[in-house]
Amino acid sequence: MRTIKQQHRAINAPIADLVTYRALPTASVEYIDPFLFLNHHGPQVYRPNNNGLPFGPHPHRGFETVTFILEGDILHKDTGGHESVINAGGIQWMTAGSGLVHAEVSSEQFKQAGGPLEILQLWVNLPAKDKMVAPRYIGLQQEEIPTVTLKGGVVIHAVSGEWAGTAGAVQPLADVALAWLELPAGSRATLPVAAERNIFFYVVRGTVQVNGAEAKARQLVEFNHDGDELAIEATETSVLLLGHALPFDEPVVSYGPFVMNTEAEIQQAYRDYQRGAFGVWDG
Repeated sequence: MRTIKQQHRAINAPIADLVTYRALPTASVEYIDPFLFLNHHGPQVYRPNNNGLPFGPHPHRGFETVTFILEGDILHKDTGGHESVINAGGIQWMTAGSGLVHAEVSSEQFKQAGGPLEILQLWVNLPAKDKMVAPRYIGLQQEEIPTVTLKGGVVIHAVSGEWAGTAGAVQPLADVALAWLELPAGSRATLPVAAERNIFFYVVRGTVQVNGAEAKARQLVEFNHDGDELAIEATETSVLLLGHALPFDEPVVSYGPFVMNTEAEIQQAYRDYQRGAFGVWDG
């Protein structure tokens, strides 16, 4: 089993009235290549006639956003012509690539009725060769994402990669495996992850034991590369965000909404955005 390098607690970073904890980056960890950023929004309950999510039109280039909607919904719209409302249990996978403008807000129904909301947004880097690919967007409802139920009751929602012999719903450009797991209290799972791959392991809810160490809600666990197995036991009902990938081992230069390999590329991204190369927002 892999040993644990360090555990990192998500920091409280509210956005307007949205409860937000940032798990990556923090003072103790910058990124876990190629996983760059994680915001954990909620859990909270919105009142009726609310303003919903505050993420109006903004640009991105050079990476992908993967959004897990555990409660509530997200209305996505972008300058590539994509628009959808994804409900609880679904995911959005947006490849910003060469650049687009998008908004992530709540549906009119959610703003009128209110209700519980909990959302995770993960930024996954693109390798240098793919940073300027054409943008794409995939929005999937819960029923479109394959699930695997392991002995003992652990449920894996297979978003990308292969999990217990089941292929995930999304075929990403890079070899990135992502899933979210539901673990009933007392359940156990042993999962193989090749030693050379970086692991992204974030406890959303509950408390688990992983490779002999306790990890609680809103903790990110960083592993060494000295084994090829994860042994997980839920000491209470838990939800886990889990991913793994080979590190790109490339320079990471990020500024605001852009992630590239050089400062010059960041400057070019701003110039391109200002001249309208990311598309014109049709509000």
